[in-house]
Amino acid sequence: MNFGESFLTSDRFASELGIVYEESGAGHATLSLRISSKHLNAHGTVHGGVIFTLADCAFAIACNTDDVPSVAINTSISYMRPVSGGILIAKASEFSKTKTLGTYSVVVLDGDERKIAQFQGMAYRIQPDTR
Repeated sequence: MNFGESFLTSDRFASELGIVYEESGAGHATLSLRISSKHLNAHGTVHGGVIFTLADCAFAIACNTDDVPSVAINTSISYMRPVSGGILIAKASEFSKTKTLGTYSVVVLDGDERKIAQFQGMAYRIQPDTR
């Protein structure tokens, strides 16, 4: 089991939602989620919190692919269109990284590659002398 798989497996909330690890590497990660009735809100569309969690999990893996533990200090999401079935795919990629900060972008797509949401995240990179 590689880092991304191990990281996601240890996240009990992600496991409960059914988030699936697809792949990861230096500064990037891809996760997916097969939509079921438990993910839907009162409108019959996927709850925004589910979409946010999928994007946040991809961000968490992407910003922790090196040997420096990183934690979110700021996140935001914009929702583009509703979705009520099929699969969601979250693709996280590193935008910039310094000694102490990393900035990441996550696009959430449906199975037809239509953009469902755009997530931005900033991570604090915890240096050994500050732990």
